[in-house]
Amino acid sequence: MDLHTKGIINYLLLPVSGVFYLASVLRKWLYRVNFFKVQKFKQPVIVVGNITVGGTGKTPIVIALAQYFKQQGRQVGVVSRGYGGVHHQGSLLVNKDTNAHLSGDEPLLIALQTDLPVMVNKNRAQAVKDLINQCQVDLIISDDGLQHYKMDRDVEIAVIDGIRRFGNGFFLPSGPLRESIDRLKSVDFVINNAGLYAGEFSTELILKMFVNVKTGEQKPLDYFKGDYCHGVAGIGYPQRFFDTLSGLGINLEPHIFADHYVYQADDLAFEDNHPILMTAKDCVKCVQFANNQMWYLQTEADLSDDFLKKLNAKL
Repeated sequence: MDLHTKGIINYLLLPVSGVFYLASVLRKWLYRVNFFKVQKFKQPVIVVGNITVGGTGKTPIVIALAQYFKQQGRQVGVVSRGYGGVHHQGSLLVNKDTNAHLSGDEPLLIALQTDLPVMVNKNRAQAVKDLINQCQVDLIISDDGLQHYKMDRDVEIAVIDGIRRFGNGFFLPSGPLRESIDRLKSVDFVINNAGLYAGEFSTELILKMFVNVKTGEQKPLDYFKGDYCHGVAGIGYPQRFFDTLSGLGINLEPHIFADHYVYQADDLAFEDNHPILMTAKDCVKCVQFANNQMWYLQTEADLSDDFLKKLNAKL
């Protein structure tokens, strides 16, 4: 679809966006006046979310925060909706042996990279309750859930794509907005993943190494420089990943899949034998059929000392 056609469709959908906006405002107001009950907890909850859809980089920040507080001696747990997973009834405690098809890719990735309990439930408030009761945590981080007002929270962190920002400024489905941009005035912290903006904390993904999906073998960032490789991404904003690989000097053939796509072996059965490079989020869904040519790029979100100091003070 060309940009002109997409623009026309976006304008045609504006009445639907208006209904979405009014519904979101009404829903938030009903929680504010206690028409809908907010579930409160005895342990603090940090929400890492956004006001737009699609690839702002929340999950790496959740992982970095979880690892930071774990190093501080806190008993940390994470809750997630488990988007893309087939688990729908009650809560699911995710561990390294959980199938990504069941839990969703992001909860499994968080569990693998943090070695912390991750509870999946569409009802995030129930996930928090079950996490506290089953795992004796003293701090909960919610991966997404800024608009899940049933779940009380002590700290709100909104993550913004520093380049795309708020797109065309329209609400769903005409644009990317879930809530008004004014919502950012009420959160505790705003983090963007590129650029410097007044009142926002900037973070970036630190590239670490390439890791073989099948064997766990590690290679430096320049290992594939000059090589022809397949780039695979089923994430919210795949172009960022492809640009990163190209920036490493890799001759890339990109393959875009839908966000949270459930891979099958045939999806990656390319006719040649060139290396296949993917994100860590894609990797967790390919372990069962991985071959020696599959690698993922290990990254780490860099959180500023100033941000962490102010976050600790808020808690």
